[in-house]
Order: sequence, then C-alpha cells, then structure tokens
Amino acid sequence: FLRHARSRYYVSESEVCKLESLPLDFGDYHPLKPITVTESKTKKMNRKGSTSSTSSSSSSSVLDPLSSVLDGTDPLSLFAAAADPVTTTATMDSTRKKRDKDDSSAVGSDFEPWSSKRGEILARYTTTEKLSINLYMGSEKGKATTTGSAVSEKVRTRLEELDDLEEGSQKELLNLTQQDYMNRIEELNQSLKDAWSSDQKVKALKIVIQCSKLLSDTTVIQFYPSKFVLITDILDTFGKLVYERILSMCVDSRVSLPDNFSPESVNDTAKETCLNWFFKIASIRELIPRFYVEAAILKCNKFLSKMGISECLPRLTSMIRGIGDPLVAVYARAYLCRVGMEVAPQLKESLNENFFDFLLTFKQIHGDTVQNQLVVQCVEIPLYLTLYSPAIDWILQCIAYHAPEVLLTEMMERCKNLGNNALLLNSIMSAFRAEFIAARSMDFIGMIKECDESGFPKHLLFRSLGLNLALADPPENDRLQILNEAWKVITKLKNPQDYINCAEVWVEYTCRHFTKREVNTVLADVIKHMTPDRAFEDAYPQLQSIIQKVITYIYDFSLLFSVEKFLPFLDMFQKESVRVEVCKCIMESFIKHQQESTKDPVILNALLHICKTMHDSVNALTLEDEKRMLAALINGFIKMVSFGRDFEQQLSFYVEARSMFCNLEPVLVQLIHSVNQLAMETRKVMKGNHSRKTAAFVRACVAFCFITIPSLSGIFARLNLYLHSGQVALANQCLSQADAFFKAAVSLVPEVPKMINVDGKMRPSDAFLLEFLCNFFSTLLVVPDHPEQGVLFLVRGLLNVIQDYTWEDNSDDKVRIYTNVLHLLSAMTQEVYIYHVDKVDSNDTLYGGDSKFLAEINKLCETVIAQILDHLKTLGKEETLKRQSQLALYFFNTILAHGDLRNNKLNQLSVNLWNLAQKHGFADTSTMVTTLEYIKKRSKQPELSHFADLALRLPLQSRT
Repeated sequence: FLRHARSRYYVSESEVCKLESLPLDFGDYHPLKPITVTESKTKKMNRKGSTSSTSSSSSSSVLDPLSSVLDGTDPLSLFAAAADPVTTTATMDSTRKKRDKDDSSAVGSDFEPWSSKRGEILARYTTTEKLSINLYMGSEKGKATTTGSAVSEKVRTRLEELDDLEEGSQKELLNLTQQDYMNRIEELNQSLKDAWSSDQKVKALKIVIQCSKLLSDTTVIQFYPSKFVLITDILDTFGKLVYERILSMCVDSRVSLPDNFSPESVNDTAKETCLNWFFKIASIRELIPRFYVEAAILKCNKFLSKMGISECLPRLTSMIRGIGDPLVAVYARAYLCRVGMEVAPQLKESLNENFFDFLLTFKQIHGDTVQNQLVVQCVEIPLYLTLYSPAIDWILQCIAYHAPEVLLTEMMERCKNLGNNALLLNSIMSAFRAEFIAARSMDFIGMIKECDESGFPKHLLFRSLGLNLALADPPENDRLQILNEAWKVITKLKNPQDYINCAEVWVEYTCRHFTKREVNTVLADVIKHMTPDRAFEDAYPQLQSIIQKVITYIYDFSLLFSVEKFLPFLDMFQKESVRVEVCKCIMESFIKHQQESTKDPVILNALLHICKTMHDSVNALTLEDEKRMLAALINGFIKMVSFGRDFEQQLSFYVEARSMFCNLEPVLVQLIHSVNQLAMETRKVMKGNHSRKTAAFVRACVAFCFITIPSLSGIFARLNLYLHSGQVALANQCLSQADAFFKAAVSLVPEVPKMINVDGKMRPSDAFLLEFLCNFFSTLLVVPDHPEQGVLFLVRGLLNVIQDYTWEDNSDDKVRIYTNVLHLLSAMTQEVYIYHVDKVDSNDTLYGGDSKFLAEINKLCETVIAQILDHLKTLGKEETLKRQSQLALYFFNTILAHGDLRNNKLNQLSVNLWNLAQKHGFADTSTMVTTLEYIKKRSKQPELSHFADLALRLPLQSRT
C-alpha cells in the first residue's frame, strides 16, 4: 500500500479545496434582522366602472401571525365553555383567582406583606409555660339538615343555633405545651373549613368566635404575639370563605362580577346574605370577638355600599378604645391596619387615627394594672416592651407606606411629646423610608440621647439608625459626627453579643463613607471586644457579615491588605468550617474584582495563606462539588499571578504552589498548564533561539511537568498532559525530554480501564482513547527518530500497545485506530511533510526519502492492512454484517484519499471493499451515490484521471 501511497502536493490541494469566493452585495439584508412580512389587502368596489385597488403594508414581527389573530383565545373553547357547567365553574374559579391577585396587588411589591413577618414572630416569641385553650364542642343541633328537610324545619334549626351561639358547649384543655397549643389551633382551622364545606355555617361562626375570645387572654403574656399570629390565620380563613360565598351568589347567567364591581350590580339575594352575616356578628356580646370577626369580613362591605368600608373603619377604630389591656389593644389595632391595607389602602386617615389613639393611651403601659400583671407573671419591663414591637412596627409600616416626609416630622414631634420613648422611636426608624431617616440623622441622634429608655436600650436604637444609613446616605457634613456619636455608645457596651450586633451594622457605614484608617480603627475595636473569653465563638455569623461588608466596599486588595487589622481579624475565625467559608468569600471577591495580574508580595502572601486554609480543609469526607469549587477559586488566583519577564520567579511561585495544593488535582493540572505556557512564553521572547540560560530554564519547566503528571489520578488527564507537555518540549527543541513524555504516554495506554467516570456516570472509555490516539498520531508525524533507537520506534511501540490492548467484542475502534495509523504512515512517505515544528528536523529531513526508511514504513503498513482485513473477515456473521459494511466503506475512503490507485492490486482492493460494503444491503445508498459522484468529479483533474476507470468499476447495487 505505502509503496504506492499517493504523492501529496499539500499547497495545491489546499488551493483546490478552498471554497469559491463570490462578491456579495448585502444591501439592506442582514441575517440578524427580524423577518419582514408584507401583507397585501385588496379592496373591490361594486360600482360600475370601478377598478380594484391594492394597498400593501409591512410589519416587522417575530410573533406567529396566526396566534396573534386569535389573541390567545380559541373560539371553539368559548362555545364549549358556554355549554359546559363544569367549565363554567372553572372559569369562575380562575376569575376569582385573578381578582384575588389584583386585590392583593393594590399595594406595590415594595410593601413587605404580613406573611413575611409571620415566621419570624412565631420563632421569636415562645414559651415553656403551660397553656390552656377553650375548644367549641359541636352538638347534634349544629349538623347540616338533609336535602329533603322542609324549609320551616331549617329555619327553626338555624334560630336554635343562633340562640346557642355563645352558650355552646365548651371543653377547656389545660397544661398544653406550646407545640400542643399550635396543633390545637391548626385543628380548629381545619374544623372551620370542614364545617363550612358541609354547609354548617353557624358552627363555623361559633369556632371563629371561640378563637377570637382567646385573644383576650394574657395569662402567658410572652406568648401573646405568637398567639395573635395563629388566631388571625383562622380569622383570615373565615373572612375569605364568607367573601367567596357571597361572591358566588352574585353570578348571574354564568357571568361573574367584574373586578371593580359596584354595589348596584350585586343582586338582592347576595346583599341579604351579606347583611345577615353582619347582623349575626353584631349580636356577639363580647367586644373582642365582635371586633375581630367583623374586621375579618370587612371586605364584604363592598357588596352593600360604596362607602361601607370607609364608614366601618372609624367605627372599628373607636371600638378598640373599649379594650382595657394595652397589649391586647395594640394588636387589635395591628389587625385592623392589616385588613385595612388589604381592602382599602387608600384610606390612610383611618390608619393614622388608629395610631394616634394608641399614642394617647401609651401611658397605660406604665400604669399600675400592667405593672401588677407583670409582677404576677414574673416578667421584666424590657421583655414586656419587646412584645409590642411586631404590632407597632406593622402599624407604622402601614402608615409610612408611600407617606410624605411631613408625616415623619409629625411622628417625631409626637414622639418627643411622649418623652422620646425608645420603643416608639425604634419603630419609627424601622418604618419610614431610609432616605427620610438619613436626612434627619443628627435629629434622631439627639432624640436617642434624650430618650427615656424604659427598658429599651439605646444601642438598639443606634442599630436601627445604622440599618437606615446602610441604605441611604446622610448629609456629607454630618457623616463623621454621626459615626463618632454612634461609636461612643457602641464601644461602651459590655455584653459582647449586644456589641457585635451593633458593630456589624455600623461597619458598613464606615466602609461606605470613610478611608481605610477609620475601617482599621473599627476592626481593631471589634477585635478588642470579641477576643476576651473567646467571645468571637458565639458571634461567627456577625463576624462573617463584617468581612463580607469590608470586601464589598474595599475590593482593591493592595489597599485591603494594607489595613493593619484585617488579617488579625481573620484569625478570630477559629472554627474550620466558618474559616473556610470566609476564605471562599475573599477569593470570590478577588477573582471578581481583580482586573490585572499582580505580583504584589503582600497580596500573594496573604492569598496564599487563604488558599492554603481552603486546601487544608479537604479530607476524605469532602464532597466532589466542594473540591471543584475550592479548586476553581485557587486556580483563579494562580491565573492572576504574573511576575512579568521574571520567568524564574514565576516558576518558583508555581513550585511553591504545587507543594501547598497537592491534594487538589484540578490545581495541579492548572499548574502544569501554567508552566507549559511559561515555557512557550520564553520561546516567544527568544523567538525560538534559546540561549544557554533560557534552554536550561525551559528544561526546568519540562522537568516540573514530568514529575508532576504522575501524581494525578485521572488516566486521561495524565495521557493528555503527557502529550501536551511533549509538544511543548518539542517546540522548545528539548528532544530527549519530548521522547520521555511520549514514551510515558505509550506505556500508560494499557492502563486505560474499560469504563471511566464522567461527571459522576460510568461511561465506556473507547471513544476517549480513540480521540487521544488520533491526536497522538498527528504529533508523531513531526517527532524525529532517536539516533540510538530503531526506525519509528515510537510508532512501533504504540502499535504493539494497541495490538495487546483488550478491546470490547462489539467495538470496531481498533480498526478505526489502524486506519488512522495508515493516514499517519501515508503522510510519513511524503517528500515534505504537511507541517513542521520550527527549528526541529522531522524524519522527512533526517531520512530524505531514503529507500530503507520507506521500506520500514511499508512493512508496518502491510501489518496494519492485514489486521484490518482479518477483522473484516471476523464480521462475516449475520449479526455483524452492518458493522462490516460500515468499516469496509471507511477503509475504502482511506485508500481513496491516501493510496495511488494506478497500482492494479490497490485498485482491485478498493473495488473489493466497495462491493463488500454493498454486498448485504446495509450500505447507505445516498452515501454511496455521493462517494461515486466525488470520484467522478476528482477524475477531471489531470493527476487523477485514472479515477474515471475506477468509477466504471464501482457499481451501485440496489437494496433489493
């Protein structure tokens, strides 16, 4: 075969194979422009003698014109819906959901909903004391009547239920734990839904009344906020059920009410039912349940009159004045604000009046009744005041939503009149927009100084102020004074937890507005407070937050590491898991913000220490994802280190990094690539002409790679790096080192397992090995033979390894590899190779087309062809005929591309392979036709005119 390998003229072949270039005038056309559709409309006139006129309009749209005509509505579905009651119900449900969504979005997305506060309140206000609850026990009278009952019987039953509304049998459960209590409340909520779905409306009302009564009980006062959350969930459920029930009665002729319906569009039956509910509630004797249940169905006033809600809100506000316990009263006000914001957020006057009522009764908190109650329950006043926070914060949030700045001024004045009460001041700062608070920072600091703490510590007020200043900037002239005033109070705090909670907030303000000097002072103060008695161990989340804020605002790492106390601050993270998380945050910030490579020794030493901390955290239990993440961060750092033309210093850095990060394989791989790149940069600087010094340096780089690669566990990582490093060595004229790399790769091939792990899944390795060997063959073309070794010793060694390798029985990769070997051997017989390595003499130069060299290639070729033909014979069984056909055509194409078909034996072999490919009907007809057309086309070239005779000898057989 190779005695008759086709002589290749690569330059002329490249010119022939180039695509034909044609001048193209794009004009207005561009492939990324949207398609323009031109629609023609023809208007015809019926009058005599008239002519038809055509008007054209074009529109650019990426939408489907057919779907836009329907506007998303299928007319057939509409007809079906009109006839199908089930579909009608579904339509009503979707309309109801849409209306509920519109109602809930009456306030913007910037308004924090009550649902987001619910979990926090339940988690914060807990108790270990025993609780009690009164459960409503339903009687037989409360059961729903059967469908066949007479109307008079139903009316009488309902009247009896109303008489028994508040005297229903009750069961008091005592000595309940908090979890038991919550479970009982959830059972009541479910009972409410079950009673409603079984048409026991009065029973449902009784359950709601009994639940509302629980809100007047303050025997376990520290649990009251959580109790309020649980009970109002039931009230919300009841209010929604009643509203949807009345709404469903308004549907007439399968047409539901529009979103913004008027009371005039509500039918009489629905109005009568709605009034009936309000009359039932009005008959409740006790104030608290009457207030809560009416507030729960406040939205139903929409069915009765336009002014119904606006008239009810002031009346409900006045009802709260009758509640004597200030804690119970403030949560009632909070519930009214909550319902008011849902149904009528525009009625802010009633909400404001609600809060001002609270301010008028605020002095009750310090009255004898409350104080006596706290003594009985052994509750301190600071703890008692925190019970008010959720309610006051919510009321003020409702009032401050989109409120003008003048309202804040009014609130501040009222707060001053109450002696600058700390609880109110804190809620005001939490509720109003940060911009308003920041603009009055000094006024608030003055109020904080003069405020009556009353058990609410001042440092919490400074924390609230700091949270606002983290979101908005105060006047520039006041910034330093604000920091000084706040830090005077913070630094005097003795309790480490109180201190760190405040310091964490004010660190952001300091980083945002001041230089590294002030940041360093703050960090030093934190270290001073948190180091004694290892207080930092209880404050890792806050310390992590401080680090995050510092690196957010100081992302110039030369400046960051010049902050004297930054690294000592890191030393406080003694717990390994936390320490590693902090190191990851720092490295992520470095990779994100570092734009240019660095050689700053301060940065390098600090980041090496941080990366070493991450690396040392890896153990046998570390997850692969975690290893990948850590390796990616360390690699990002390594890529950013550059010593410019000081290549020796760069190599020293890589050597040090290898010793530090030996347990993370991706880092070692990156280091090998970096060192190879360093060698190629050296070659580029020297323009390929190495001096004695640079040649020694390049050999040092090669040695680094050679001793590092064996430490890798991934077989294909090692193979590819041996090949890549050998190519780099060859490019730098390190021939013996290149041979060592290639020998190592050849000796490693037998170790390739049948299955390898790819992204956590086991896959066959054949395809990966085939890809590697094809790359290897491409390199071996330019590798010169060693003077002390035989001809083509590397190729022979690789063929022996391939021959001895155990291939899968159903795999043809061995033959495909042999076919690629023929490509290599064919290229080796050419007088001038298709490519070379600069300043390296390949075998075409060394042997100069010597006949002995060509004879050796010919022997190899005969051996390879014999192997291929033997394999084709083994595929003669019926179940392998398709594989035989594919391989025969593959081998045929190889001979066609690389063989000299003027030789009769080779010509006959190609014809036999063609016939074998079609013999059993497994050949793809279109492929065969295309191949034959290609042969005929190539036969028109003078040097390939013999292809015409070959084409005549290649018949096309039909599948039949």
